[in-house]
Amino acid sequence: MAPLIRAHAQSVAAREPSIAGCWISPGWSKGLTWEGHPEWRDASEDADDGDRGVPSLICVFVAREVRYTKVSVCGYLVDAQCLGVKNVLGPRVIERYELDALVRRYFQAYDEPPQVVPFDLVQELVLGAEAYARKLGFEPHPEFEACRAHLGTWTASSAIRFGWHGKPFFSQGPNDDARTVMRTLERSVGRGNFDFMAVG
Repeated sequence: MAPLIRAHAQSVAAREPSIAGCWISPGWSKGLTWEGHPEWRDASEDADDGDRGVPSLICVFVAREVRYTKVSVCGYLVDAQCLGVKNVLGPRVIERYELDALVRRYFQAYDEPPQVVPFDLVQELVLGAEAYARKLGFEPHPEFEACRAHLGTWTASSAIRFGWHGKPFFSQGPNDDARTVMRTLERSVGRGNFDFMAVG
């Protein structure tokens, strides 16, 4: 009986903690396309603006059950058009009653509230953007590996077509080295095969 109990305990321990919630910033789908998955609808008022505006970064937040009254959280700042995972938050264990307030703070820069989304969308968006950026020659944020486990096991290729309507688009942020990024894109996809908006 003891071996069976140990085997069961190991099996339970090996399971991924269940998802307590997934949130994403409004307007996340700008410039992205995919087939199927009607449940991935972007409910933002800015979702259907065609080619207007410029690509924006996407904030993603994932919470997993830990034990009793606690959850473990991770946040991801994603550039789905070029650079992949630019920043991360966590992993951090908090009391479950703190979760709602933390989600509000994480998305406080947006005029609209975050959208509650399925976990498979979060997986395909974050891990797919990471893979897309790697193909372009860009590594994810150095602390991404510490937060990767929150996204579970994922072996499929993403259903999402990354880039700005399928084409790499570099929009320079305050901490981006524009010259290095442009040289990397010229090596990986060739001059004229990407768009950019650089400052200065």
